[in-house]
Amino acid sequence: MKHIPYILYIVLTAAILTACKQKTFDVPATYEEKTEQANIYPDYKDIVIPENIAPLNFMTEGAQAMVVTFEGKGTTLTASGIDRIDVDTTEWRALLNENAGGELKVTVYTMEGEKWFRHAPHTITVAEPIDPYLSYRLIEPGYELYRQLGIYQRCMENFTQKPIYENNRLYEEGNNHCINCHNFQNYSTDRMLFHVRANHGGTIMIEGDKARKIQIKNPNILAAGVYPSWHPKKNMVCFSTNKTGQTFHMYHAEKIEVVDTDSDLLLYYADKNEVKNLLSTEYFETFPCWTPEGDALYFCAAYIPQVIGIPDSLRAVGITANYEKIHYNLMRMSYDAERDSFSTPEVVVDAASAGKSVTFPRVSPDGRYVLYAEGDYGQFHIWHKSSDLWVKDLQNDTCYALTEANSNDVDSYHTWSSNGRWIVFSTRRMDGNYTRPFFAYFDKQGKAHKAFCLPQRDPEHNILLLKSYNVPELSKNAVQVSEQTLRDIIYHTDGDTATYVGEPRTDALTGATKKTEM
Repeated sequence: MKHIPYILYIVLTAAILTACKQKTFDVPATYEEKTEQANIYPDYKDIVIPENIAPLNFMTEGAQAMVVTFEGKGTTLTASGIDRIDVDTTEWRALLNENAGGELKVTVYTMEGEKWFRHAPHTITVAEPIDPYLSYRLIEPGYELYRQLGIYQRCMENFTQKPIYENNRLYEEGNNHCINCHNFQNYSTDRMLFHVRANHGGTIMIEGDKARKIQIKNPNILAAGVYPSWHPKKNMVCFSTNKTGQTFHMYHAEKIEVVDTDSDLLLYYADKNEVKNLLSTEYFETFPCWTPEGDALYFCAAYIPQVIGIPDSLRAVGITANYEKIHYNLMRMSYDAERDSFSTPEVVVDAASAGKSVTFPRVSPDGRYVLYAEGDYGQFHIWHKSSDLWVKDLQNDTCYALTEANSNDVDSYHTWSSNGRWIVFSTRRMDGNYTRPFFAYFDKQGKAHKAFCLPQRDPEHNILLLKSYNVPELSKNAVQVSEQTLRDIIYHTDGDTATYVGEPRTDALTGATKKTEM
């Protein structure tokens, strides 16, 4: 018997498997009823979805075949397969368009042994659209070398994913670099930015299809810009500037603790390439967020008396020893655009008094709600199983957890859609290790609905992908600058250093003056 060449064997095997997966079945004429709903993965049962979302392909276990019907008003879409379905995108789009504002009845038939069974149906409610693009970083979920990570953009209406920028595939001593903290102005890629760390470091500022690298370095500021928030009307960015490090638990359910040993707030004026300190105090300020009108700035701040006056060389030890005692409050300052001035900070959510910690505020597009993550301690809630999504209703001055969207695992980094009806956030609820983007409908009464994961062409993708989705951000349009342009700028330009224009600031929170280390 002749041996089949290895590459031909692979091709033939793939073709056979593909043919098997593409086998289709008709809706069975005879079946037995089951009172329970089908056990499907991912869980897309009884959820609210955008009218422009990609098909909700799912799989089931223990069946020899499956048929699924999606029934809307006057239209039924049928999909089938052996253990999963791959819904036709065109037919799905037509079904959602016809049933926008209504409901779909979903019925699952499974063949078990020689019999077909019809499971109790579930519903899908079709609501307002979501922004058509989702950007995120794919990264291994732990302490890793600066390699094999990238920022990507996925079309929400289908399964197309394109890289915005990928770093080096292999470990290269002279080229290793990290990329992080992508951010848009007003949900648009007309203005966006992201950071490059280590080799080729700098901040990449993008306007349309043009990009440039800048350097925010000066002895008068703590460090380079980190967490950004672009002013909605001015070409100005508020950054936190953080001295960040990682520690590793030996006996703890959570593997890593990410801590700041200091942090301030900066203002960067993009048109002039100028930077100044906004808040540089004995408090740890971080996670800035502008209101939709740009008339106020929210941020988080913690006072950690255990490290006040401690030399920098010992701060990490003091922070690590007291990590469970670190609690951040939600703060706010009004902003006068004409004078380019801020009011004295005020506490909006006093989490510290309750023994909790607030991070990452995001204001809803209508300005009514502040969405934030609340956990037991610290500021890097992406690793904290206690982290849940909360909102503060600024109209009623009430705070409450988004119980319907939260889980028993990490629910953290989050943002709104531009119409305020959707929330996307990172969660580890699927397996406890990898963050996946989930979406929850936020209705006009301020209630979040059951969350669901980002649809994939192959539903098993969520099991097989050994990377975390990090920093999910929605946008109205696709990134306009090419990946090659960004690569050329990152590798071949040093970047323009921002001019420091600030003065030593009085500590607005304590009335003291913080001396800047030179």
